[in-house]
Amino acid sequence: MSMLPTITISKPAPIKKGAALLVAPEGADIAALAGDLDGEGVVARAAELAEFSGKAKTVLDVLAPAGSPASRIVIIGQGKLEDASEPGWIALGGAARGALAKEPLVTMIAGEDMDAAVVASFAQGYLMRAYTFDKYKTAKNGQNGKPKAQKLTIQSADAAAAKTAWRDAEAVARGVMLARDLVNEPANILGTEEFAARGEALEALGVETDILDEKKMKKLGMGALLGVAQGSVRPPRLLVMKWNGGKAKDKPIAFVGKGVVFDSGGISIKPAGGMEDMKGDMGGAAAVVGLMHALAARKAAVNAIGMIGLVENMPDGNAQRPGDIVTSMSGQTIEVINTDAEGRLVLADVLTYCNQTFEPRVMIDLATLTGAVMVALGQHHAGLFSNDDAVADGLTRAGAQSGEKVWRLPLGPDYDKMINSKFADMKNVGGRNAGSITAAQFLKRFVGDTPWAHLDVAGTAMSSPSNDFNRSWGSGFGVRLLDRWVRDTCEG
Repeated sequence: MSMLPTITISKPAPIKKGAALLVAPEGADIAALAGDLDGEGVVARAAELAEFSGKAKTVLDVLAPAGSPASRIVIIGQGKLEDASEPGWIALGGAARGALAKEPLVTMIAGEDMDAAVVASFAQGYLMRAYTFDKYKTAKNGQNGKPKAQKLTIQSADAAAAKTAWRDAEAVARGVMLARDLVNEPANILGTEEFAARGEALEALGVETDILDEKKMKKLGMGALLGVAQGSVRPPRLLVMKWNGGKAKDKPIAFVGKGVVFDSGGISIKPAGGMEDMKGDMGGAAAVVGLMHALAARKAAVNAIGMIGLVENMPDGNAQRPGDIVTSMSGQTIEVINTDAEGRLVLADVLTYCNQTFEPRVMIDLATLTGAVMVALGQHHAGLFSNDDAVADGLTRAGAQSGEKVWRLPLGPDYDKMINSKFADMKNVGGRNAGSITAAQFLKRFVGDTPWAHLDVAGTAMSSPSNDFNRSWGSGFGVRLLDRWVRDTCEG
């Protein structure tokens, strides 16, 4: 697994050894920025020769600078001051880690424009970029086959405030990396029971957990979820996680995740090409577990429920067939037209159970639900659907602020009637057109009047494009987005 850097915050002090890291706004005076580190002016001269001006994420790297206590001086361009943003600082931190990954000791001098929040964002990007998933590789980089450790010290004029901000930012970063771990694990290792155990481990942070087995779900009438699971030898599980950080009388907010640990498509089997990626069909559930880690680790002042339905969708003599009719926990009946539209069946019962049991003030579900959302939005936005404008607007703002962007798509009666069935209350697919919308309309039938949002993360949770702070197949998308939403709308 990753050999993550140790990141600490300290007051300014002379650098005596190791690499020095500086951030240069565009147009900065490099000689003044380097100060005493540039004893003989070699850094300023190198900047002049390289025409380094501090443009965003450009790097000036000076090895063994004469007259300097640092063995290496790396200056990374910040870009224009007016363009600074939280996503930009996170990306800059990731780019800095990319330039310094092999250095055992790095000291960063935070500039005057880097307040506590900026230092924390930079460090968060630095840490997340260091993540790798290589636990199954027998030959690894580094001395004697072991990855090298690194210590990063960030010197800040307001070290106390930066330490507090970093404590919370690190909690979120580790939640992101937990979600990445879950998505990256192969399906033969991470089954339904193993996944539930990973969530149960959050009890160490003060999260209360409960696991419903097949017997309990049958008693509750969860015919939609159990229908998906019946073709697999792996038993279904429903994991409930509770973080009680708010006032006892406050109703919780709830996060629901689709946890299909492997999706073959069932009887409506998927094409062989690319089916290996379906180990990631639990990206929504992974984000919920990562979010609950983040909320508990930073001791969020909110009552939150995390709930994930865990199944495996396999073809088998006992598997669900196209044309089967199942009865959901809500009492509504569903004609299963396509067994590969299974995630919405799982979520239908989990949303119903969550709503009836905890009466949350808001429910948000995350699911790698449809390929159609990638046709509409590509891999840079998650699809957002909601029955509440305030919730949708809050999530859109949180997406812009965190860099995990969402785009709202419509719901309405014309789409809803597309999932009406001749033989049951509804069918689980509405045809080729508007596939992600009709999937969301299906889920809407199980939330009642509770304010609700659905995030289709099929294009963003797995196999998403690499960026400055993620080189992993699993992205952990949703953790930072929802943590930001909780901070902005639910705490305080």
